[in-house]
Amino acid sequence: MLSYYSRLSAEVYDMDKPVGHSFGDIEFYKERLKEVKGPVLEPAAGTGRILIPLLESGIKIEGFDVSSDMLKICRGHCEERGLNPLLYEAEMASFTSDKKYEAIIVPTGTFLLLHERDKSLQALVNFKKHLKDGGKLILDLIMPGDFDIGRASVKTWECANGDVITHENKLAEVNFIHQYTVSHGRYEKWRNGTLIQTELERFPLRWYGVEEFRLILEQAGFQNIIISSNYEHGRYPEGTDETITFEASVFK
Repeated sequence: MLSYYSRLSAEVYDMDKPVGHSFGDIEFYKERLKEVKGPVLEPAAGTGRILIPLLESGIKIEGFDVSSDMLKICRGHCEERGLNPLLYEAEMASFTSDKKYEAIIVPTGTFLLLHERDKSLQALVNFKKHLKDGGKLILDLIMPGDFDIGRASVKTWECANGDVITHENKLAEVNFIHQYTVSHGRYEKWRNGTLIQTELERFPLRWYGVEEFRLILEQAGFQNIIISSNYEHGRYPEGTDETITFEASVFK
């Protein structure tokens, strides 16, 4: 199964974006789901940053991820809090379940990890298939910040046991025809000045135009599409630095 996340990147994600850390999205999704009484699914649930707060607020949410390392961390956080949601390893384009959901959510641009157009369209069809009549899909998109090939950035995190993890990220490819970028990441873990672990990561990320994605949702059979920006419900985006949220319903 394809995973975009290495073991070290899962560890870094958990430190950098811990459970409950919000960009305004947790509050937004709680509000949009407050009337939902049935099951909710979060594909790409990761380490539980959003899933756990929603679960604690009474939302009947479960999730999956392509990364076993992410899921292991998520399960640990759930156990610490006495929670036991259904969590499993799967991909957005191919997961199957006998359950029908009242809502499916994909926050924080995670949907864009499906950089191949065919796979992203297949995922939308799969979401629709798993939604109840009247159910809704809510997902976030982000736009690329710049296209400076070769641009590199380095970040450092200190672990609880004193280990240090560094991450160097470099934009390696921009494909304007198929609308995706590819970044190369290098994770290194250091202990007492000695390098003990290194992992390389290829990180593709797709982008869409706002009206382009509205049309894609319509063609996939979604209706009543609402576009929001920076978690302000119904505010149409004005700039490329905003998080764009699409909410769309299914009627069968």
